[in-house]
Amino acid sequence: MNAIAFIFARGGSKGLPGKNIRPFAGKPLIAWAVEHAKAVKRIRRVIVSTDNEAIAKVALEHGGEVPFMRPGHLAEDNSNEWMAWRHALEFVRQEEGSLPQAMVSVPATAPLRHPLDIENCLDAFAAGGVDIVVTVTKAKHNPYFNMVKENGDGTVGLVIPTTDGIYRRQVAPNVYDMATVAYVADPIFVLNQKSIFTGRVKAVKVALEHAIDIDSIHDFKIAELFYRHRDMT
Repeated sequence: MNAIAFIFARGGSKGLPGKNIRPFAGKPLIAWAVEHAKAVKRIRRVIVSTDNEAIAKVALEHGGEVPFMRPGHLAEDNSNEWMAWRHALEFVRQEEGSLPQAMVSVPATAPLRHPLDIENCLDAFAAGGVDIVVTVTKAKHNPYFNMVKENGDGTVGLVIPTTDGIYRRQVAPNVYDMATVAYVADPIFVLNQKSIFTGRVKAVKVALEHAIDIDSIHDFKIAELFYRHRDMT
């Protein structure tokens, strides 16, 4: 398979400033993503898309490519990362004259992922019949059973009410949380659509401890605890 991995890491994080190069278990956060992607034999390039010179420098030091800098308008707080995906793919198409068979997004914020998680996503994509593969974990709460929304009159009700009633978690439909472990997508799909769920989507289940997504100092501390526990087992 002709696959290229991309790591999208902008510099303007508000939840945890400087998080993408913050040291985590002895190396910058983004270095984990670069190493995970490079450990997958089917991935032939690992390209970092960033608007930040410090992130670019660290990415290069740890084996990533930074063949372009992301335009500022694609790296703002309200920027749609999908457009950064398109920008990166267009760069590759212009540079190489063609698109890869698969683009792999490896977020920098999930340092506890395992390269096997990426391999499993590539396997699911290679099986065919899908535009994009996402990663998920079993949800702690279920909108059919124990998640409520506020009504206009101030009362609350189930997010997804049912006519027959679901009174036990065990009989509620399985639901999952999206994880930021990895995505594998058809580049043509990305360039012609605007979001993930406009296409045929397949999910790969990953272990909860692989899917800690760092967006705040609280998340960072939890990830460190998980890492230390894993290191001792």
